[in-house]
Order: sequence, then structure tokens, then C-alpha cells
Amino acid sequence: MRTLVAGKSRGLVLQWGHKRFYLDTLLLSACMGILVLGYIMVASASLHLGEKLANDSFYFPKHQLVHVFMGLAAAVFVASRPLAFWERSAKALFLLGLLLLVVVLVPGLGKSVNGSVRWLSILGLRIQVSEVFKLISVVYMATFITNRLELVRTSWQGMLRPMAMLAVGCALLLREPDFGSAAVVVTVAMGMLYLAGARLVQFGILLAFAGAGAGYLVLTSAYRLKRVLSFSDPWADPLNTGFQLTQALIAFGRGEWVGVGLGSSVQKLFFLPEAHTDFLFSVIGEELGLMGACVVIFLFSVIVWRAFVIGRQAERVDKRFAAFVAYGLGIWFGLQAFINMGVNMGMLPTKGLTLPLMSYGGGSMIVMCSALALLFRVRSEVMEASGSISRERAAWSRVS
Repeated sequence: MRTLVAGKSRGLVLQWGHKRFYLDTLLLSACMGILVLGYIMVASASLHLGEKLANDSFYFPKHQLVHVFMGLAAAVFVASRPLAFWERSAKALFLLGLLLLVVVLVPGLGKSVNGSVRWLSILGLRIQVSEVFKLISVVYMATFITNRLELVRTSWQGMLRPMAMLAVGCALLLREPDFGSAAVVVTVAMGMLYLAGARLVQFGILLAFAGAGAGYLVLTSAYRLKRVLSFSDPWADPLNTGFQLTQALIAFGRGEWVGVGLGSSVQKLFFLPEAHTDFLFSVIGEELGLMGACVVIFLFSVIVWRAFVIGRQAERVDKRFAAFVAYGLGIWFGLQAFINMGVNMGMLPTKGLTLPLMSYGGGSMIVMCSALALLFRVRSEVMEASGSISRERAAWSRVS
């Protein structure tokens, strides 16, 4: 039988028979806050679009609700598996991720949207393969670092070997093309290597090479260069290359401090493209104002903070794999949210990255819920291990 009980310092405990699952109350509250607010804003941003495309104002809210339940179901599955299962499966999952990146490029199998081939249709659900690969890359890097920690800290091989494997996946991502996801995968991996104790000189050189590679990709691609130039001065061509960014900035300008009111956005009415997906944060800024935007930033900050706290706790009980999974997930969520918000506010060039747990999309919702479920699993096993250590210490103290 499942019961929820309160722990003195462990938050809520989900108990099923003799098994216990320790829930992080703050992390759960932040996740639910983002999920609920995201659903409300997707509904607000898409009512007019559903009426136009499907003659049903609630077309997108109904589908997003299905996506949320699918994401929660996936989360339950992921959280029910011990971390040892994911550690053992890391190599197989990585090969599966590469296979999916290859399959999506096969003509007729990958779905093209706005000139990019990034999606596979599985059982009627459109999955963005890059999101799946991001989660897999975190598990793969955590496994590599755990098994070869001394190599990472003392040798070039410890950095080059995993980065070479990820470079294969990033090359496939660039073929879609999906520069933003490739940049996220590389940055998260480098962040995990840095936290593992990679030498600063080696890390700096690798970072310089990554930056040079990113610059080369921008300069040698006409559409990427156009995005960078339009980002630097969107008002130079506000009706063409700078249209999306100028409309997003207008949305934030209209929102001011407290917004124009929920459902009262003007920019979402066919002015702002992708208002319910990539540019949902702009609608939040317009309807809920600076205060609403700050609430979203605060909730994401709580998730990142808890991820690092959980990672540190895992290190203290000598659970290295758990620690680096938590660190990797924290970096990923923080980085992707930062990039999405930065793009919306004109701080970064336009990238097709979703706002985790908030943007419309089934594949993204399932992957993000699964990633957070893995973080909850890390926390539960860390609490279980710390409890075992405390009981063992108490037993030794009684004997002595």
C-alpha cells in the first residue's frame, strides 16, 4: 500500500510495503509550479491558433494535457528503476541515441519543420530526437566519469575520449541542423568534466577549441550568420530577418511590471511566431509582466540549486554516478532555460530550444519529466544511503 509520510529532514516519503521513496519537497514544488504555470500559459498562447488550424480553441490545451500525463507516466517508470540500471545501460543507451540521430536523417522517416529535420513520429507522437540524446548524454558522461575519474583528472584522454564520442552525436545534430542542441550537449559535458576535477589548463584549451569551432560553424553557414547579424540589430530589418525578435521585444515592452493580464496578449495573435513553443516566455512577459517572468526564473533557479545540492549530498555518501547525474541534469536544465529566455529577450541569437516543462510539445515534455524523475531517484537513493550510514555509525557507537 502506498502512503505519504513526513520525514523530519527528508521531506515527504512515499512508502510501498518495505520500500521507501524519498521526495524532495522543494524540488517537487518548483517542478509542479513550472508545470502548472506552463500549461496555463500554453493554453493562453494557443487558443486562437487552435481555432484557426483545427476549428477548436482548446485543441492545443487538450493535447498538452495528454502530453503532461504521458510525461508523468514516463517519470514514474524512470523513477522506479534503480540508478544501477541506468549506469549499466549507459553504453547501450548512447548507441540507441546515435541510432535515433541517424534514423531521423533518413528521407521519409524524419519530419521536417521550418527546414529542420529533427522529429520522428512514433505512435502518433512527434519526438524531437535531440531532446532524447541530451538526456542520454548526461547518463553516458556520468558513467564515464565514474569509471575513469582518475583518468579525467590526470590525463588528456579523460577529456578527449568522451568528447570524441559526443562529437559524433553533435555532427549528426548539425546535419539536421540543430546547432543549439549540439551546443547544449557539448557545454553540459564540459561542465560535468570541470566538476569532476579536470585540469584547468586542459579544460581551458578544450573550451577554446569548442568556441573556435562554434565560431567557424557560424561563419561558414549563411543561415546561422544571418541569425547572428539579425540578433545584433533586429530593428535593421524588423519585417524580415528581425521580425521574430522584434515582436518578442514588443511583447516584453507591453508587459511592463505586472503585465496586461492573463489571456490579454496582443503579440500572440499571429504577430509572434511560435508563441506557444519556443517564444512562450515572451507571452509570459507580456501577460504577467516582469513579476511573472521573475517567478519563472526563480522556479528554474530552485531546480538548478536543488540539483547541485543533491549532487553534493551524493558525493558525501560516495555515490559518484548519482552525483554526476545530478550535476549534469542541473547544468542542462539551467542552460536550456537560460538560452530560451535569452533568445526571447534578445540576449542570444535565435535557437530552436524549448523552455523545459513549459513549451508545447509531447516529446519534450516526456523527456524533461523523465530527466527530473531521474533527479528524484538520485535524491531518494542518496537519502537511503545516508540513512544506512547513520544507522551503521549508531551501531558502532553502541558497540564501542
